[in-house]
Amino acid sequence: MSGLTRRRLLGLAAVGAAAAPLSGCVMEGEGPGRGMAAGSDTEIYLDYATYNPLSLIIREKGWLETVAAEGGQEVHWTFSAGSNKANEFLRGGAIDIGSTAGSAALLARTNRSPIRAIDICSQPEWAALVRTADSPLRSVEDLRGRSVAATKGTDPYFFLLQALSAADMGFDETTVVNLQHADGRSALTSGQVDAWSGLDPIMAGAEQDGAVLFQRDLAFNTYCFLNARELFLEINPRGAQMVVDVYAHARAWALENPQEGIAILAEASEIETTTAERVWERTHLDIDPVPGDDQLEVLERIAPILVETGDVPDLETVQKAIDTILDARFAQEASAQRAAEIIEGHSA
Repeated sequence: MSGLTRRRLLGLAAVGAAAAPLSGCVMEGEGPGRGMAAGSDTEIYLDYATYNPLSLIIREKGWLETVAAEGGQEVHWTFSAGSNKANEFLRGGAIDIGSTAGSAALLARTNRSPIRAIDICSQPEWAALVRTADSPLRSVEDLRGRSVAATKGTDPYFFLLQALSAADMGFDETTVVNLQHADGRSALTSGQVDAWSGLDPIMAGAEQDGAVLFQRDLAFNTYCFLNARELFLEINPRGAQMVVDVYAHARAWALENPQEGIAILAEASEIETTTAERVWERTHLDIDPVPGDDQLEVLERIAPILVETGDVPDLETVQKAIDTILDARFAQEASAQRAAEIIEGHSA
């Protein structure tokens, strides 16, 4: 942490102090369907999210239900409006498996949420800084003295912090307004904030309506992690493997059937097909899904920022989380063919 300046250290409290919602409006997901800290070897509770197109495809196609039924298990879905919501559901035991940004998974693990990343869904460019078409903003430096909406604990929030750091700006030089993603877009459109650190597909919809992405950087996006509760991995490893197998099948299918995948994304997200196409282009699915060095490198870069902002107490604590967050065994054993054979057998 030797690179920190006194000016930036003095600004740490400003992020938390300024992160008050403009209103009480928060976009909630569908209510979780079970009690706290539950666990079962015959049931799989997991999320689907518009920022994770593979989850939308799997749910629409009913593939996991088919594979799970073959193994005597049932599937239950819950909608996550953002990584912060998925982490809430995981921490409370409302779901067993949830998709989040890598940065959000690291923050949750550091704060003692017992989760492990068992698969990498995609490498998306799903976050960027957004302005209205008539805004004078042109660069990150232009955010000095201005307000930016962002959902704390999600990749857009950490995108903003990385962008400020790269521009050698203190975190106290802009006001971060903590709003759920959809509310952030509304606040930008209505002029309640000067900028928004957005998330696809909501961001792509705003772009379609004339908003401008004035700061983009794929490197500031921290992958889409598929996380599982440690208790679930202990109680139901077969269920975890089924999920990862189906994700492998869905990835192969999506790469071969992009137009149908785009149609599913558009319908589930309630966006135009042209907007869904933009999201699809920014969602890189042709990657190695086994959690490993590429993800650790990203998390190592995020770690000092978590400490700077006060989101975690110290670098040693976050390093322990990095050292234990990945569980690659399920992705290493994943078989798209194994899932496909079961699915095709039931459709024959």
